[in-house]
Amino acid sequence: MTPMPSSPLARLGQSPPLLALLGAVLLWAAWPVHEPPLTLLLFVGWVPYLRLEQVLTRQGARRGRVFANTYLFLFLWNAFTTWWVSYSTLGGGIAAVVLNAALMCLPLMAFRRTKERFGPRVGYLSLPVYWIAFEQLHLHWDLSWPWLTLGNGFANAPEWVQWYEYTGFLGGSVWVLAVNLLIFWAGWGRQGVPFWQFNGPRRWRWVLPMTAIWLPITVSHAINRSFQERGSPLEVVVVQPNIDPYGGKFPDKPGFIPYEQQLTMLLQRTEAAITPQTRLVLWPETCLDETFFEASFAQTPQVARIRQELLARHPGLSLLTGITSVERYSDAVRVTSTARYRDDLGFYDVFNTAAFFADASAAPQLYHKSRLVPGVEKIPPVLSKVLSNIDLGGVVGSYGSQDERTVFAAPAAAPALRLAPLICYESIYGDFVAEYVHNGATLLGLITNDGWWSDSPGFRQHLRYGALRCIETRRDLARSANTGISGFINQRGTISHRTGWWVGAASRATVHLNTEQTFYVRHGELIGRGTQVLAVLGLLGVVVAGVLGRQTRVKN
Repeated sequence: MTPMPSSPLARLGQSPPLLALLGAVLLWAAWPVHEPPLTLLLFVGWVPYLRLEQVLTRQGARRGRVFANTYLFLFLWNAFTTWWVSYSTLGGGIAAVVLNAALMCLPLMAFRRTKERFGPRVGYLSLPVYWIAFEQLHLHWDLSWPWLTLGNGFANAPEWVQWYEYTGFLGGSVWVLAVNLLIFWAGWGRQGVPFWQFNGPRRWRWVLPMTAIWLPITVSHAINRSFQERGSPLEVVVVQPNIDPYGGKFPDKPGFIPYEQQLTMLLQRTEAAITPQTRLVLWPETCLDETFFEASFAQTPQVARIRQELLARHPGLSLLTGITSVERYSDAVRVTSTARYRDDLGFYDVFNTAAFFADASAAPQLYHKSRLVPGVEKIPPVLSKVLSNIDLGGVVGSYGSQDERTVFAAPAAAPALRLAPLICYESIYGDFVAEYVHNGATLLGLITNDGWWSDSPGFRQHLRYGALRCIETRRDLARSANTGISGFINQRGTISHRTGWWVGAASRATVHLNTEQTFYVRHGELIGRGTQVLAVLGLLGVVVAGVLGRQTRVKN
């Protein structure tokens, strides 16, 4: 009989629920945006789960118990880290945590099954493959919610991951899991002996995990020291109107600010911030809050005021602003899968749109937000009945989108300016942002409304994630938020000229318009696609091994 552990530390190492709690706490503490940053905890956050799985394996636990403890670990990590989603609605927050934790169980159950079939060596090596293949899937399907992609955990330490320009943020996911596995092997070894019982030569096992932490950081600092901001300079202004998204923006809510007054506020704040050298102004997502028909948008009174009171007074100035737009379909062939129908309108799509004015005379160019928030802007058909009553902030329903990444140009104002119009949620997708740069973007422009989640980690994490996109693409980012934080991020991922939370403000800075493309931009998500191929092969191997094993048992 195995003796009961005597010390509290030993008992913790034998209790799966406590290990699940410990792993979730470590990952939460490591995640942006704690001050001071505790990013190093990413390298041990998965060790309790690995120990948990090892303990259950030795106990001969049934698969249901393994799943329950795995789900507990992932549920607690999601709940501790993304609880702020519940500020929009309690139901939306619960759905985000419960469903995402369940989906995250899939790669861990595949790891467990592979380990059973092929032993610990192949099993542990399969864990990063399955997990990162899942992260890649989570970037592209209808239920996409990649907020907790492990590589995002380094958003508080951009100086550690300057090599993201080669690997993208999934390279950070590889790093996290590889170091956790090395530390687990060093701590428990092949026989599962805890590190505090190691003697003599076994201590060399710590050399490898420590090197795996230190070496990428050293390489990153070397890249950072030699890197120089690239591209011609451009003066940009970002405006933060600070209108309460729950009241001030909607006519049927208390505290509503009339749309004309909102536009006056934007124009006044912009006028106070620009100089004769300013060439670009950004206003936030849906800041012109009326819903505009795209066919007549250029003739609206709001557009006339923008041209007369801003663009005509400042020749050479361009403007990017957010609107909600509607396109009607007179031709049934053009009707999309997201189109709605009304008797007075026929078939039509609603879009979360970025409108770009290259100058006072040019027709506005439009881009439709394409990475839509599940349950708010996009409801998968299979879940439409379930999610139709859940609100994560905004109007529930399926918005329209577009397939290509539009890049806006203003050749008369700034020949080198080619602007990527990112809208809110789109900025957390590394490969998506890289597509703009692949299409020629020299500057990232992010328009967002981060006020749905109150004064919580949500809008701060969103800000920090932008630093990773800047490193991956080596592009400056200008960020205009309705409220939250507006400001600028340079090509190293350094945030500057940031505004305060829940204050009306405007910020001005000089950015650089880089025309060079990084390895990541040129070649895309090699790590994600590669792990998906390996994951399919691994799962096929598990299936084949299972079939052969059953046949052998039948023969015997």
